[in-house]
Amino acid sequence: MTTAATETAGPAVRVRFLGDFELTVNGTPVRRWKAGKARGLFQYLVVHRGQMLTRDRLYASLWPGTDSTAGSSLKVAAHALRRVLDAHPDRPGDSGIQLVYRDFGYVLNVTGLWSDLDRFQELVHAGLRAATAGDTALARTRLRAAIALYGGEFLRGESADWVVEQREYLRALVLRALGVLRADAEDREDFVELIELCKRTLEIDRHHEETYRALMAAHGRRGELACVRRWYELCARRMRDELAVAPGHETQRLLRTLIPAAARAAAPGPAPAPASVGGAPATVRALRPAGRQPGTPAWSPEVRNPALARPVRRARPDNRAPAVLARTADPATA
Repeated sequence: MTTAATETAGPAVRVRFLGDFELTVNGTPVRRWKAGKARGLFQYLVVHRGQMLTRDRLYASLWPGTDSTAGSSLKVAAHALRRVLDAHPDRPGDSGIQLVYRDFGYVLNVTGLWSDLDRFQELVHAGLRAATAGDTALARTRLRAAIALYGGEFLRGESADWVVEQREYLRALVLRALGVLRADAEDREDFVELIELCKRTLEIDRHHEETYRALMAAHGRRGELACVRRWYELCARRMRDELAVAPGHETQRLLRTLIPAAARAAAPGPAPAPASVGGAPATVRALRPAGRQPGTPAWSPEVRNPALARPVRRARPDNRAPAVLARTADPATA
């Protein structure tokens, strides 16, 4: 990928990929496309500009399952793209965009271009290099600028495979940048910036356990144990309801370290009975009815109250004579 032009150079073409897609040519936004696939073709070509992209590759990415030798979709989209952007291969317009067909494929050339995608990647890589070199001030500056530029996920709303692949790569990159800034804020004990960085991280990935641990630890240092518990419970609920997993051992261990009654924080409800060595877990024993042996289902007919375990005898008819029965009932006449 070619290096992006700087904003101060006044590029004729400006493209935003992060969040909602936006293309501006010579200060004028391009809002109407002549064909539905023209925009997708332009997006793919810009990301891979300067490379010769074969018909087969373009069809596989933009029209999956379509035979590239028989289809005309690519020609239609390329023709529409040239009309929208004045990207004639021999006579590029004022935009400097040139779409060239060569060797059974297409090449997009742009003489002046600013892209938030390029700039974001440049800032993150520069910041990570500075952090590795120990230049924390430069790393902080570059990574903060990158985070400010990240306006949302790559091509929000698009679902093509190539878009999802690029989106996940950029998501990992922004989370890495946020992680470095978060560690720096922790070292400086800048609680305000730490909370803001954690908030931004959870907006991108609501299941990011490391962020929950950072919040728990920060509140724990400030003695705000109720906040520690709430962040853990939020993490546990999201992990359980949305991923069907429990928080990792490291997160649970941090909770037990910060709050002695961690078992109640992790599993809200009645306090469980103390566990015994070699026996079943206390929570299991607490739910087991009296008299039920381990391994017996709760609905087993064998589960009975010991006081009611004796069989109930049915009354038998008394065949004794009426006079005898009367004397038995009246002690005075016995």
